[in-house]
Amino acid sequence: MSLIEDAVEPTPTPQGVPVLEAKRLVKTFGRVVGLDGVSLQLFPGEVLAVIGDNGAGKSTLIKCLTGAYVPDEGELRLDGELVHFKRPQDARAAGIETVYQNLAVSPALDVAANLFLGRERRKPGLAGTLFRALDRSGMRKEAREQVQKLGISTLQDVTVAVENLSGGQRQAVAVARAAAFGSKVVILDEPTAALGVRESNQVLELIERLREHNVPVILISHNMPHVFQVADRIHVQRLGKRAATITPQSHSMTDAVAIMTGAAQA
Repeated sequence: MSLIEDAVEPTPTPQGVPVLEAKRLVKTFGRVVGLDGVSLQLFPGEVLAVIGDNGAGKSTLIKCLTGAYVPDEGELRLDGELVHFKRPQDARAAGIETVYQNLAVSPALDVAANLFLGRERRKPGLAGTLFRALDRSGMRKEAREQVQKLGISTLQDVTVAVENLSGGQRQAVAVARAAAFGSKVVILDEPTAALGVRESNQVLELIERLREHNVPVILISHNMPHVFQVADRIHVQRLGKRAATITPQSHSMTDAVAIMTGAAQA
């Protein structure tokens, strides 16, 4: 049993089987309750925003979804099938890719090398098997195709070192990498936090393109205008619980902040 019963969700949810579903997740750290019976559903082609004040449990929730933490109670389902992630590699292997705020890109490598970071391709034949030579031309070709598929106009040359890119372009590289390998879910942690207005808009457009390609996205953000611009539904965390799940159509930004801070209930 969870420590405190989860709030009743007032907003109708989409129909069908969720791509990713968390049921009654509990995570404690000694006497500190990180998550208290939190449930979440993410559907195909949906942008689900997760908002909450500091200490609300957003990071703990995402870490439980991505294998960084193992929940004490509750369950995770991917396409309706029960899954158990014991480490981030398990979630990545299942098709859940996460872009953290610090990006984790390698500045000295070019765009293509960053897209395949940790998944480098070897050349066919003896060159790859015996001498372990990288298939740089093949990776660059596939990187160009991925960038074009997502309509990222700011990344014309995949051979440019990431250290020469702007903050928005680096974010686009990280998102493109997640989209290339996150066959099920892409999770974005504060993707516009350190960006200016123009570059933030480029990232928001990229999120919308992911939705157009039917890639479901979980967006963690403190920026309410950005959340209300791209989110289909908004999961509100408060004090380790899900306070509500709302939509931009059913609630205003003021309503969302009030629920988040405890000044109002959904």
